[in-house]
Amino acid sequence: MIPQDFIDQLLSRVDIVDVVDRYVPLKKGGQNYMACCPFHKEKSPSFTVSPSKQFYHCFGCGAHGSAIGFVMEYQGIGFVDAVKLLAEGIGMQVPNERVVNPEASRKAREKQVSLEQLMQLANDFYRRELKSGPNAVAYCKGRGLSGEIAARFGLGYAPDGWQNLEAITDNYQDEKLVEAGLVIVAEDSGRRYDRFRDRLMFPIRNQRGAIVGFGGRVLGKGEPKYLNSPETPLFEKGRELYGLYEARQAIRDKNRVLVVEGYMDVVALAQYGVGYAVATLGTATTGEHVRKLLKHADQVYFCFDGDKAGLKAAWRALENSLPQLVDGKSLSFLFLPSEHDPDSYVREFGTDAFEQLLEQESLPLSVYFTRELCREVNLSTPEGKADLIRRAAPLLAQISAPALGFIIKKRLAELAGVEVDEFDMLTGGKPRAERSRSGRRDYKLPAESQRQINTTMVKKLIKWLLMNPGWAGDVQLPDSMALSDELACFAMLAERVQEHGEEPNTAQLIEGLRGTPYEGLIDSVLQQAMQDPDEFADPSEDDRQLFQDGNAKLLKMLHAAQLERLKLKDRHEGLTSEEKALFGQLWREMFSSPN
Repeated sequence: MIPQDFIDQLLSRVDIVDVVDRYVPLKKGGQNYMACCPFHKEKSPSFTVSPSKQFYHCFGCGAHGSAIGFVMEYQGIGFVDAVKLLAEGIGMQVPNERVVNPEASRKAREKQVSLEQLMQLANDFYRRELKSGPNAVAYCKGRGLSGEIAARFGLGYAPDGWQNLEAITDNYQDEKLVEAGLVIVAEDSGRRYDRFRDRLMFPIRNQRGAIVGFGGRVLGKGEPKYLNSPETPLFEKGRELYGLYEARQAIRDKNRVLVVEGYMDVVALAQYGVGYAVATLGTATTGEHVRKLLKHADQVYFCFDGDKAGLKAAWRALENSLPQLVDGKSLSFLFLPSEHDPDSYVREFGTDAFEQLLEQESLPLSVYFTRELCREVNLSTPEGKADLIRRAAPLLAQISAPALGFIIKKRLAELAGVEVDEFDMLTGGKPRAERSRSGRRDYKLPAESQRQINTTMVKKLIKWLLMNPGWAGDVQLPDSMALSDELACFAMLAERVQEHGEEPNTAQLIEGLRGTPYEGLIDSVLQQAMQDPDEFADPSEDDRQLFQDGNAKLLKMLHAAQLERLKLKDRHEGLTSEEKALFGQLWREMFSSPN
């Protein structure tokens, strides 16, 4: 966990204009900077960067966020990695909860760099050797690969022979060659030899573009058909995806990513214009794979063979996807005819036919999930329906997307012939406890009173406060009242500004809510409210007055709701002495106010 004060400090030192400009050339446009959005195709710029708010927003596709959010979105990396990348750029050291020896940390970083350099050195060698390897060249031509596509993916050739890498390294006995997975040491004799021999080489890059491993396809007879780098300090099969670095722009353009089973599928699809394909690395699709893919695109397609092994791999991918699901993003499954893989299908039928198949024949996760659960049960009998509920229970508990999870649950309840509440009870589900915000007060307003509050108005006040944190002093909320949902979020924002010391900017305020129950609310408020470019302009005195008037109106509504609650309690239970005093105070304030 990175401390929030470090995030605030980082965002006060980096300039979002400089950060974005490294990736997307910006032009001054009034108070702000403009560009064509890097996250969707457009001809005229609608991507705006505000130096005063340290915030970006695209009025075309709705992408928005801080400098951290931009790096996450553009590079397709997680929050921690984005913070580290920005911090390294300005010489800040990212702290964490563990005590880290600075010397050990420095040595680990130096070791990582040296291993990456060795991998790059090996790849340069393999690429040179490809030109003089007739069997490798013949294989590539036989698969219809152009020189351009081979160069784009950095394909190479590891020649036959035991110690070819000795010629390109200063010390073939260097232990780092073993750590990088390039060299193997025989257990019986201690003799060293190259791991990859007489294989077409596919370099595997991480999201920074650094080579972290290789996949090698045998060109003659031999096993295994594909040989991957072992797990190393650089390379974890369960985290990396082949072709993701090369596919980034195509994924952004299409807002989709296709997961296939092999290296050659990725390269061949790219050759035919389907540039948004990636492959797992000889392992099942993991939750980390899915989490990473959903950061890159809203639509994720899995393409598997229709045989028994393909069906098993697909179901494993579904199971590992459930905890990663996000409402608003979709996962689908395509099963190709048994005689085809993606490579052969696109060669025989072409790009348009393949993409048409992908769009029309893929099964949404919800459909595939329900179909497979029902496949082996007899829904015409009570026993079969009971078995369906039994099978569904542990899987439904893992679904992290509340809306999608409910819809799937509702469909399964219909098939089982029970109501959703009954299905919940039978699967051990419970109503989700209402989450309260962290802070000085426990914000929870009774539901009957909450309905009296105009949530649209509250969301507008939240939006105003996000864009103008300095207005927090105008916020007045009663200490005696518990709040929840939008009201609790509004109160939290005001408190955070008031406790911040120096006035935070919009980016700092928003990043302070990342990971809290209010992150989704903040995102939806910004998505809905920021449709007008004027939101990026400096506010007028009239805007400030509207904010103050809105706060006064909200306070009056809260007092009225609280009075109503106390009246009901007095009628049915009676009031304590403290509640009677509060009732009198609220009554006087309500009826002495000129408004």
